[in-house]
Amino acid sequence: MYQSQTVIGITDASKNVPLDGCVWPADALNTIPDWVYTSQPLYDSEMEKIFRGATWNYVALEAEIPNVGDYKRSYVGATPVVVARAEDGSIAVFENRCAHRGAEFCRHNQGNAKEFVCPYHQWSYDLKGNLQGVPFKRGVNKAGGMPKDFRNADHGTRQLRVATRHGVVFASYSDTVEPLEDYLTPEILDEFDTTFTGKKLKVLGYYRNELPCNWKMYHENLKDPYHATLLHSFLVVFGLLVAGNKSTMFADTVHGRHGFMGSAKSEDKYASVSEENKKEMRSFHDGLRLQDERFLDFVREFDSPWSVTMMTVWPNLIVQREMNTLGVRQIIPNGPNSMVMQWTMFGYEDDTPEMQRHRLRQGNLMGPAGFLGLEDNEAMKFVQEGVRRSSTGINHIKLDPGRVGTSESLISEAAIRAMYIYYRQVMGLPVEGGAA
Repeated sequence: MYQSQTVIGITDASKNVPLDGCVWPADALNTIPDWVYTSQPLYDSEMEKIFRGATWNYVALEAEIPNVGDYKRSYVGATPVVVARAEDGSIAVFENRCAHRGAEFCRHNQGNAKEFVCPYHQWSYDLKGNLQGVPFKRGVNKAGGMPKDFRNADHGTRQLRVATRHGVVFASYSDTVEPLEDYLTPEILDEFDTTFTGKKLKVLGYYRNELPCNWKMYHENLKDPYHATLLHSFLVVFGLLVAGNKSTMFADTVHGRHGFMGSAKSEDKYASVSEENKKEMRSFHDGLRLQDERFLDFVREFDSPWSVTMMTVWPNLIVQREMNTLGVRQIIPNGPNSMVMQWTMFGYEDDTPEMQRHRLRQGNLMGPAGFLGLEDNEAMKFVQEGVRRSSTGINHIKLDPGRVGTSESLISEAAIRAMYIYYRQVMGLPVEGGAA
């Protein structure tokens, strides 16, 4: 029987949540303590060590900012940034914070501008975030104004490193993070390039929703094939992800931080599920049919054995390829108990009108009210409610015992284990008794 872990440091009187020390249970490989999802000090440390650490964060698609002056508001962790196409055609990413008094000067989600002007005191910035104008810099009638040694060049916004690959834009605070291609690792890079081939992308639409759960739960959810055939009856009934089909839950072999879930759809539009497996799935409903069966059409357009892949790129990107509907999801942390999900659905510029309609039709699987997205959102909400209010303090990840990383079985939690081994290392979290 497992007991709640001992925690070093001051604790919240309402629950065993560490405020100045976090110690993982001794059975670190098979457990996750509740405070991983609820501790404010830990969340604050994540923003510094992960999102402002040696990581590449997804911020935009180049298709959203094709022309000089085009910009998009985005985030790196919880920090607002601007992604802009500068005069020289390069892409700049800088904090959406005036260097004067801290106001967010870019207020529109997207647009085109020649400069950014703070609404408070009208300090102005160019398309790379450099300070270019300060009203009354020399005062009025030789009175007031900035010090004589004030230089605009010393007071621009904080600017991030930028890397792009095949139309996808990443940013980093780190001067030491490895090149993007090395960061992704060879296997993940290969899967990434299956969707992002270098063809020009076309944005088809957006969703945005808040989830009352910790941001890491979304990574777990997409490294957890166990729930897919139990929670999502649509996946099983219509043959999109079925226990027994060719499938994988892949974790990168370098760090275990990235991964993808892949499954090969059967040729039949409706799944053939054994009576034994049906008994395991309480959500399975026999005999369900679609009024419009075009929804299940699968056009083989990729050089891949998988009809479905869900890729997680640490720390904030999901790339979805569900048959022919394509999209990226950006995780935006919003405190330990909340996150915002920004969905961007896309196709390719050379898609025929018929293919674009097909992608939009299948897009009903996704988004906050999609046939699949809705169920995940509710499930993660229930988990967050549980870990915030329970007294036991430990979650168990024991499926597929002893395995860490990639698994060919859908009934596995091996990829979640790999992610948390990496997470503990980055966060510097000790384990009871000094265990691994």
